[in-house]
Amino acid sequence: MDSENRHAVIFDMDGTLIDNMMVHHRAWQRKLATLGLDWDLDKIHQEVHGVNIEILERIFGDRFTPEERQKISDEKEAEYRKIFEPELELIAGAGDLLHDLKKSNIPLGMGTAAPPPNVDFVMNNLDLWRYFDVVLHSEDVKIGKPDPEIYLKVSGELDVSPERCIVFEDTPTGAEAARRAGCKIIVVTTTHSADEFNDNDHVVKFITDYTEVTPSEVLGYLD
Repeated sequence: MDSENRHAVIFDMDGTLIDNMMVHHRAWQRKLATLGLDWDLDKIHQEVHGVNIEILERIFGDRFTPEERQKISDEKEAEYRKIFEPELELIAGAGDLLHDLKKSNIPLGMGTAAPPPNVDFVMNNLDLWRYFDVVLHSEDVKIGKPDPEIYLKVSGELDVSPERCIVFEDTPTGAEAARRAGCKIIVVTTTHSADEFNDNDHVVKFITDYTEVTPSEVLGYLD
C-alpha cells in the first residue's frame, strides 16, 4: 500500500505508556545527591529532561569525562529500574488501545529517549514487543528531542509519511519533536498540564489516560 494512503500510530514510552516520570525524578534525585546536588523534586522536574548525557552536560558542564558521564547515566538507570520494578504497569486503557489498533492492522511504532536497557525492561515485563512494528530508542538517533529525528526515523521505517502519523506524547519537548516531524499529537497529561502545550498547533487532544480515546477517534484525526 502506498505510504501516502496509510495511517500509523507512534508512542513515546516514558510518561506516555507508563506513568514513570516521578520514578525517574526520584532516581535522579538520589544520583545527583551523590554528586553534591541536593535538589528537591520540584527542581528535578524543572531541570532534568531529555537524554541523560545531555542532562549531565547541561548541569555539570565539563566536570566529567564522556566515560564518567556514561557511567553516571548507567548507574542512574539501574536505580530507576530498581525503584520501578514493583510498580511497573501500563497507564489505564493503554493495553486495550494497543490491542485494538494491532487487531485493525494499524502500523505501530515507538520513539523513545530511553536507553536500551530501560526499553527492554518495560517491553519484556509488560509483554509489549508483540504490538510494535518499529521500536527506536536513544541510541538510534544522533540528536534527541525536540529534534524531530526519532519521529522521522520511526515513520520512515513504518513506511508511512509523518503527516499520516499521530504521536502520543507527554512532554512539551517530545511534542515539539513530533510537531517538527509533521505529525499530529495526542498529549497524555501525566507530567505536564495542557497549558504547557499552548504553542504547539499540532496537538489535537489531551487525555489523562487511554480510556478517554478510541481507535476510531485516533485515526479520525488523520482523515
